[in-house]
Amino acid sequence: MDKQSLVRAALVSVVALGAVAQTAMAADAPKEKCFGIAKAGANDCAASNGSHSCAGQAKKDGEPTDWKYVAKGTCGKMGGKMAS
Repeated sequence: MDKQSLVRAALVSVVALGAVAQTAMAADAPKEKCFGIAKAGANDCAASNGSHSCAGQAKKDGEPTDWKYVAKGTCGKMGGKMAS
């Protein structure tokens, strides 16, 4: 392996590690339930009215009883509500 290939491989590794670390930090950020923003089939858990009990079962976009986890403090900016 020549010197230039070794340097490229090292740079790719550093960039990949940075991306992994950033994702891990985002996962640890405080989150809150945001109602009314989930897309059909993309809710995070059960509906607040009991119409379904699992993630991924939202029937329509923006149902007020379906929710997604979002970064704390961003729900209102996304057009959602903190309670159904």
